[in-house]
Amino acid sequence: MAALPVFTVVLLALGFSRGFQHHFVEEEPELVAGPSQYGSLWPLPQKVHISDVSFKLSSSNFQITDAKESSAGPSCNLLQSAYRRYYEYVFVGPKNQKRGRDQPAGPSEVTELQVWITSPDSDCDSFPTESSDESYELSVDQPVAVLKAPKVWGALHGLETFSQLVYEDEFGAKTINSTVISDFPRFAHRGVLLDSSRHFIPVKVILANLETMAMNKFNIFHWHIVDDSSFPYLSQTFPQLSEKVRNRDGYRIRYFLRYRPNSIVPTEHRFTSFETVPRFGILNETSVDWKSNPDIQKFMEQQGFGQDFTKLESFYIQRLLDIVTTTQKGYMIWQEVFDNGVKLKPDTLIHVWKGNQQSYQREMANITSAGYRTLLSSPWYLNRIAYGQDWQAIYKADPQDFKGTDDQKKLVIGGEACLWGEFVDATNLTPRLWPRACAVAERLWSAKEVTDTNDAFNRLAVHRCRLVERGIPAQPLYTSYCPREYKGI
Repeated sequence: MAALPVFTVVLLALGFSRGFQHHFVEEEPELVAGPSQYGSLWPLPQKVHISDVSFKLSSSNFQITDAKESSAGPSCNLLQSAYRRYYEYVFVGPKNQKRGRDQPAGPSEVTELQVWITSPDSDCDSFPTESSDESYELSVDQPVAVLKAPKVWGALHGLETFSQLVYEDEFGAKTINSTVISDFPRFAHRGVLLDSSRHFIPVKVILANLETMAMNKFNIFHWHIVDDSSFPYLSQTFPQLSEKVRNRDGYRIRYFLRYRPNSIVPTEHRFTSFETVPRFGILNETSVDWKSNPDIQKFMEQQGFGQDFTKLESFYIQRLLDIVTTTQKGYMIWQEVFDNGVKLKPDTLIHVWKGNQQSYQREMANITSAGYRTLLSSPWYLNRIAYGQDWQAIYKADPQDFKGTDDQKKLVIGGEACLWGEFVDATNLTPRLWPRACAVAERLWSAKEVTDTNDAFNRLAVHRCRLVERGIPAQPLYTSYCPREYKGI
């Protein structure tokens, strides 16, 4: 096989004191640095074969075009925008590279990537949903590579994969190997939760992370907008609740997502301090604590709740869900709503976020045995940090790893990496999230059997450098360097 990209990693075999080792997250087998047979593909496709035959690409000759048979043509702005974006990604770095006298003539070039949307309805004018078809097939040959996908969402993923196949040879020339890939996600819900309620996050930082999500084939942006710290959400019904500037920001983010394979899920108060309270059957918007509010004490006495505030929370949630039900829309709830016995619709989606491995596995089993769909976040709270390569523990957690039947496992729709904002703002959001969230991305996209942490390390190390090269300040996995380091703000 022609040389695939190698990421130089210096692993210190000697010199660690026992005390220094003690501060690692856990004792992990020593990882061996070297090139992966899959290059730097991340997340790993379902089926991939990379041959020894290599081709060159040049910025002056290469183009991404619509196949003649494609149902999405030049009028599909979503794809046309993606073509321009991925052309820039492929040829990031020195432009218009030419072979010098000391460089061999080399093999044939790939001059075109044809994108073929095979379904009559391309979804070009739609927004993605969890039921969107994200599959694609990619065949790299010369002079034409072909990317086939039923819908535009699969094509966007395939463009990312194609860009990841491109590497530089020893002379700096853009190179790609003959490759055949058939790919689709393992889980339908592959999300990242960002919390902008605790600290202000500039729109450009959110947009950069949405772009990075697309680079890792995430498809759900779970935006935690409102909590006890702030209410930066503009209601169309009650616009006076917040500043209008937030509406403009929200529009910019929604417009940005229109051109990425991601949908948005806004979320509400997590009841961390029980601030929004029921009064006379409606919401009392006074910012007070339930436990010190005399109205609440009287209401609880009338309802026979005693001093059990979980019953009050359940009452509130039940009323809220009853209201949501009248809108004919679905909803996602945190696990304590299920735990507290609130009556739920059969199509309720339950988000598991509490506890250690044994606890969340038991919760997943209980929820699915009751017939509800669920998704997992408990092992993927990335605001929690530790010294060492904690991405390995993140990588090993699996949403379907619990005791249950095959039918129960089918009710698991995926998971989310969560970055809560108590100690996170624009100064540290991106490096804390990436590349640790990449480990979640592969777990949710790739086949269940893809568990080799050593191969993952070697692919992820190069992928992290690719993110850095694209302007994303992703933190290092370990002692290492990138061919093109992050140059700062």
